[in-house]
Amino acid sequence: MPLVAHLRELRKRLFRIAIGLVVGMVAGWLVYTPVFEALIKPLHAAAAARGDLVAINFSGLAASLDMQVQVSIFLAVLLTSPWWIYQVWAFVTPGLTRRERRYVVGFLGTAVPLFAVGAWFAWWMLPHAVAILTSFTPAGAMNLIDAPTYLSFVMRLVLAFGVAFLLPVIMVALDLVGVARSRVWIRSWRWAVVVIFVFAAVATPTPDAITMLFVAIPMCGLYFGALWICVVHDRRVERRRAEEVAA
Repeated sequence: MPLVAHLRELRKRLFRIAIGLVVGMVAGWLVYTPVFEALIKPLHAAAAARGDLVAINFSGLAASLDMQVQVSIFLAVLLTSPWWIYQVWAFVTPGLTRRERRYVVGFLGTAVPLFAVGAWFAWWMLPHAVAILTSFTPAGAMNLIDAPTYLSFVMRLVLAFGVAFLLPVIMVALDLVGVARSRVWIRSWRWAVVVIFVFAAVATPTPDAITMLFVAIPMCGLYFGALWICVVHDRRVERRRAEEVAA
């Protein structure tokens, strides 16, 4: 495909992604009130447990409007993830063989649910993270959290867990198409653990080690689980090739 055709295809896919995000923002705007109530529920629980004031604070005149816009965008990214992941796949597909396209379809069919599971796990962890972090507030002190800061905390936590749960799918997909075999992942496991912890330290919104471990430990488990799948697959491929040569 010529370069001009590639650029046109890219423009078409980006336009469709943008349309999907706009539709997702409208949906996010409509459900903002219940989502906001769910967002601040962990703060209310922490305040009740401590007996002190723990609440979100809007420090500017337009801060509440900015909060609603950001939440709508965040929800749009989550709600339309199947759509924009498909658009990325549709753009890449012309450069793949028929066999590799089947692998990509399987990759998308697994990646979207895993991303959703990772996001749900982060949402489940949110009250615990809020309780742990607010527990360091001195007795008798109030914890008024700036609205954008709290929203950034939630978004980075959800996205970090979503990306973390995509790690094994990416590893297995690269192994299936022959880009990176299991021996590559075996040789790189020490560096992978280091990179995972660095990613967790950067992705988590606070400098405490507890939240970082909440992200890093599941990622390490997923890495070694995917490594085992890659090893099993490569052994099957080698066995099949040996049988073909013997025949």
